[in-house]
Amino acid sequence: MSATATVMFSRVRLARNYRDLPFDLSEKPEKADALIARTCNAISMSPLRDTFEFYRMRELNDIQRHVMEESRLITEDLLKNLPVAAALVNHRDGLSILMNEEDHVRIMAIQPGMELLKAADDCFRVDDALSMHTEIAFDPQLGYLTACPTNTGTGMRASLVLHLPMLVLYKQMGNVGQTVAKLGLNIRGVYGEGSEAWGNMYQISNQATLGRAEDEILHTVLAVGHQLIDKEKQLREKYLENSRISLEDAVFRAVGIMTHARILKQEDFFRYWSNLRLGIVSGLLPMELVKADRMIEEVMDAHLAAYHQRELTDAERNIERASRVRNLMHKL
Repeated sequence: MSATATVMFSRVRLARNYRDLPFDLSEKPEKADALIARTCNAISMSPLRDTFEFYRMRELNDIQRHVMEESRLITEDLLKNLPVAAALVNHRDGLSILMNEEDHVRIMAIQPGMELLKAADDCFRVDDALSMHTEIAFDPQLGYLTACPTNTGTGMRASLVLHLPMLVLYKQMGNVGQTVAKLGLNIRGVYGEGSEAWGNMYQISNQATLGRAEDEILHTVLAVGHQLIDKEKQLREKYLENSRISLEDAVFRAVGIMTHARILKQEDFFRYWSNLRLGIVSGLLPMELVKADRMIEEVMDAHLAAYHQRELTDAERNIERASRVRNLMHKL
């Protein structure tokens, strides 16, 4: 359980562009539609043809779009090009093909736990399917050409999302940031900026894509991930040994509030959830970790609105969030 205790999920993204089209198609609807048709046609002629569902973003309502964003099936950047944006989504495998985002095509794969290589393989299968039937913008010296120069090269972003409450508690995140930067990686909060990220969740990913092979990027991210897993585990064991009562108090206070609260703001939920998860991985709570992790998605704003099939006020969201958390706690 050691890796799963710290790594929540792995994600890989590939940026690709077609050789004969200008990068920015936001004001060129006919070319944007041609791009969508070309991408869908390439997938339809591949073994992946029956695994994707097609969505035009402009045909979805705000709630539906933001539910997909919260589920990490699409990105905020895709929604900036609403009139021309589209996506092919494989819900079962957590695999998406975004069209008319910053680049012509963004291939994204997400896998639970420490499965970065599996996520990369999923992306490469889609990349191969596109390359079989389309001409991708590629330079023998530079690699894949992208709208933003920082993505040129492999066009790859490989990420691990980790729960690091002990590194935060022991004020180690500054040192972590300096260490990973020397290796060409960066670290940031998933839902918040700075050292106090919501839920103590952090994402590590590669900065450079030019001059580095895909395997090198993946293995560097994995190596740093394993180092953070080991450090988090050491600090957790140290805290259990030296401050067990304090840990138990934080954990069981979180359980009590999450089980009985009637109003729960999103930022408060993340704080209590982090302590709940820490209690599970520390062996203090006989609960299933995977169910605790799934809880996050179900209490996000758009998911709450989708449950009621209407937009909610801030007060309504906080009441509904508390209700959903109580129900989920009973299931845990």
